[in-house]
Amino acid sequence: MRETAETYHRQRRGNCAQAVAHAWENKVGDPGKTAGRFAGCGGGRAPGGLCGALYASCTLAGTAAADAIKTAFAERSGGHHTCRAVRATHSLTCNECVGLAAALLEERLRPEGGHGG
Repeated sequence: MRETAETYHRQRRGNCAQAVAHAWENKVGDPGKTAGRFAGCGGGRAPGGLCGALYASCTLAGTAAADAIKTAFAERSGGHHTCRAVRATHSLTCNECVGLAAALLEERLRPEGGHGG
């Protein structure tokens, strides 16, 4: 999922949240059904100012996995969750946030097996 999300984002086909959703759609076999709902969540516009990629990952993983995803993301982003803080500290590029969020989502999907893959 990481590579799919990073490529989608790098090609500017959507914002960071949409890139994660696009990779998830491809993973679960439901293309075109989810990414659109994250159209307004890039560039620090996700709820609470969260990184859009992180927000999409948490939303798609569900409430039970969201805290674990946020914790793992913060471990790699210098303790940051918001787009503004990640950008200000240059801890990760936007494309790295996309890849990380997609990888964390995929990790949470594997054990459950009920998400198509």
